[in-house]
Amino acid sequence: MKIGNVEVEQGILLAPMEDVSDPPFRIICKRLGADIVYTEFISSDGLIRSAWKSRRKLTINAEERPVAIQIFSGDITTMIEAARITEEAEPDFIDINCGCWVKNVVARNAGAALLKEPDTMVKMSKALVDTVQLPVTVKTRLGWDHSSIIIVDLAKRLEQEAGIAALTIHCRTRDMGHEGDADWSWIEKVKQAVSIPIILNGDVQTPEDVHRAFTTTGCDAVMIGRAAISNPFVFRQAQTYMKTGTLEAPPTVEERIETCLEHLRLSIQYKEGDERKTVMEFRKFIAGYLKGLYNASHVRQDLVTYTTYTEVENRLRLFQEFLAQQTQAHEHHSALLA
Repeated sequence: MKIGNVEVEQGILLAPMEDVSDPPFRIICKRLGADIVYTEFISSDGLIRSAWKSRRKLTINAEERPVAIQIFSGDITTMIEAARITEEAEPDFIDINCGCWVKNVVARNAGAALLKEPDTMVKMSKALVDTVQLPVTVKTRLGWDHSSIIIVDLAKRLEQEAGIAALTIHCRTRDMGHEGDADWSWIEKVKQAVSIPIILNGDVQTPEDVHRAFTTTGCDAVMIGRAAISNPFVFRQAQTYMKTGTLEAPPTVEERIETCLEHLRLSIQYKEGDERKTVMEFRKFIAGYLKGLYNASHVRQDLVTYTTYTEVENRLRLFQEFLAQQTQAHEHHSALLA
């Protein structure tokens, strides 16, 4: 798949997720095999007002490239100015959020609200294509609801009238939010109608899902969102499965803990040393790193009470030693029975 000067083999991407896909998480996912990573979606209004939180989200590290910055607004003029600001951050391409379903975004006529105004979506996309030198892409949904699925015609217009470089389709309607099953069948229909790369999003959770998405829909890439929070190793696992047809062994306890601690260290560094706040916010990732490990629930109960890196590290090291002892005891018992 090629977007501008960015060309990747497998096309396994990290989705833009609010309060999740910040630079530390993007770096971790990149190290674990994500081909392209996306920033959190950024308010264009915040960018042009020089809001600190919005401007901070433009931060890009060389290690995470290729990276896309995603912006949103319901106003074309605002988006044009924000796109100019975004281009100065030197992402590999700019993505327009036309799919966010949450009420506070839709209420501002942004995100998925543009599915009710496809003319505006096309005009906005063309305006950004004409404004910046970088490739411009769009992420959207099938339609506002099941009675207004417009994605095939919309894709054609975004390619032909706006000139976007690629289209990501979350295979649900806006009214579904994250509920119900994503309908991948629309990807093949869109692929038959356009020539730009089409990226599938929605219900991609496992390496098998990635393989099935490529083989059954003909998509050019897949985008993984929420599943990456609970298992950032999914990118490496999917890359292996696509190349070899076999599932790699789950990450070891040591790798899980080392990756978790590295992620936390990167987060503290990114948050400029605000350790207490960072450790508290990091709790959303803990369950994923410990998922499936024996006695992990008790460890999580401790971890959510901590506010320093040292506390987290010490508890995880103790847990690692405990699991090693359990493994040795099990091996010893098995040897006695042999």
